[in-house]
Amino acid sequence: MSARLTPKGAATRDRIIEGASAEIREHGVTATLDDIRARTRTSKSQLFHYFPDGREQLLLAVARYEADRVLADQQPQLGHLTSWDAWLAWRDAVIARYREQGQQCPLSALITQLGRATPGAQAVVTELMAQWQAEIAAGVRYMQAAGEISADLDPARTAAAIVAATQGGVVMMMSTGDTFPLEAALDLAIGYLQASPALRTSPAPRASSPAPRVESSLGR
Repeated sequence: MSARLTPKGAATRDRIIEGASAEIREHGVTATLDDIRARTRTSKSQLFHYFPDGREQLLLAVARYEADRVLADQQPQLGHLTSWDAWLAWRDAVIARYREQGQQCPLSALITQLGRATPGAQAVVTELMAQWQAEIAAGVRYMQAAGEISADLDPARTAAAIVAATQGGVVMMMSTGDTFPLEAALDLAIGYLQASPALRTSPAPRASSPAPRVESSLGR
């Protein structure tokens, strides 16, 4: 719909989405359309002009906005994983992002509210994870070309594992309020990447010869 809007209309729609996001961050998904209208200073007719399907359509737009924020909050570090200092700076940015967010995750709450099995909600999560993994995979490839990461590692699988570990740490942080699991996951992932060239060049352990069979006289 935004492609058919005038610049003024697009700005109004964006203002509604940003206001709804702020309302949900402060008060959760129980925020009503009246709450959002009051915050964004829009009329009911304006709200339904931009979101004719009502609250569910607006929540999906806010979920996409929040998903974009997940990646935007990791920039510019995420897009420039070209040295170990850059990887560590990205690690710090991720931890700072989730520490500031705290135990409430607007995106998770929105996806739950919309229903994780609905096509719209699935698309939001799928696009977020795909973009996140693509950025990390690009960093892995750059470091492989520089000889800093083993060429034996598959960039896509490596990126998927790092994102999965990060998300696991985030879930634990949301449950406990402690960022330690997230810090540990990122530290171990980066440490493994740093050690991967040495692991690749180390000679494989030689298989030991099977021990000779000894016939036992016990029980005879």
